[in-house]
Amino acid sequence: MKNASVTTRISTRVLLLSAALAGTFAAGMTAASAETLTVWSGYPEMAPFYQHVADGMKASHPDLDVKVEAIALREHEKRVALGLTGGGQEGATVIELSGSTATRYLENDILPEAPEDISAFVKDPKNFDRFFTDIASYDGKVYGVPLFRGQGSLFYNTDMFKTAGLTTPPKTMEEYTEYARKLTQRDGSGKPTVSGWSLRLSGGGQGIAEKFWTNMHQYGGAILVPAGEGKWKTDFANEAGRKALKQYLDLVFTDKSVTPEMPADADAFERGQTAMFIRESWVIGDIAQKAPDLKYATAPLPTGSIALPTNLYVVGDEDAAKLGWEFAMAANSPENLVWLLQNVGWLPNRSGVDYASVTSKQPAFAAFVDYPEGYKFFTLPSIGPIEEILTRVAAQLVVAFADPSLATDDAKIDAFLKKTSDEVDTILDREGLLAK
Repeated sequence: MKNASVTTRISTRVLLLSAALAGTFAAGMTAASAETLTVWSGYPEMAPFYQHVADGMKASHPDLDVKVEAIALREHEKRVALGLTGGGQEGATVIELSGSTATRYLENDILPEAPEDISAFVKDPKNFDRFFTDIASYDGKVYGVPLFRGQGSLFYNTDMFKTAGLTTPPKTMEEYTEYARKLTQRDGSGKPTVSGWSLRLSGGGQGIAEKFWTNMHQYGGAILVPAGEGKWKTDFANEAGRKALKQYLDLVFTDKSVTPEMPADADAFERGQTAMFIRESWVIGDIAQKAPDLKYATAPLPTGSIALPTNLYVVGDEDAAKLGWEFAMAANSPENLVWLLQNVGWLPNRSGVDYASVTSKQPAFAAFVDYPEGYKFFTLPSIGPIEEILTRVAAQLVVAFADPSLATDDAKIDAFLKKTSDEVDTILDREGLLAK
């Protein structure tokens, strides 16, 4: 059900955006060739995949002209938000968007509903788990075609594990802390030179909150949970939130296994500057390119992972859009999805596809596609202010990660979590989304 207060407060900017979109596409479609298609992507590494799909369509569309325009994600989002006003696009435009980002346009009737045959394909449980179908839908109607997802798993340096006497990956959050202590390498003064577990402690905005949410998910907490009737509530000013934040603080201030100043993320892992970290499957391809001799393995997380599904949406007049939807379906063929996993590393969302040809050659993918039964996924809520909420939580977490007094004071941790939760409630209440 659409939230009435949100719908009635459409800003002038959004109205202008809608008009700009309509005008831009109307102008482009008038002069369009039925065999012209533009693909807008927020992941440059996806460009070869979309070109591969286009090449495969040449047999049935010999005059097909596909323009793949793949740019950095934030720039891509700005491109869409500015209404595609950089000149008319010929033919249909296939737009790659996460479900949470697409919501702002769906709320204002900017993206068109998928045709019946596409909707049936997406709703078929043989093709997609309900989790992915729901994220490609709005108000019970299908608007997008699920394609790929980001999903976290543990990456760990097997040589460092062997040196530390560790033979298996950690299976509980308590073991994550124990392993981090054993894996940390220090100089003569005790200062860590190689972190035992690289945590996202600083840097770009909402990613800090997403990584914290992933860790907190293992304890049973969440930044937001649905409360029915389109409403939401926080679920982190509690024991789960305290355990997750305390684990960060213990590693930074008590164990001194990692610091905000230390090299982090994939680059640090590839250079041997951290022993383990949690990240998405794209790192596998990155390691193959930048550190092909690195000895490492992957493992599922203790309880489950964030999954950030990306869908394909199609904009254009009815005749031109048919080609766009055909492209989205071709992208979901089993052959193309296997190619996607093997050559790009993003995880396809479609069910029933055999990826053994990939995992047999690159076992690191197994943790992502062969996860245990009962593994629980969560995703970012498809609500307008989700990015604002995550950015605000991330800003507060950065403050906490620099406050050593929190590490030894559970009451202070609880107060911090309550204050941050209240700030999220304020945003939800402003948007008419807060569960009372």
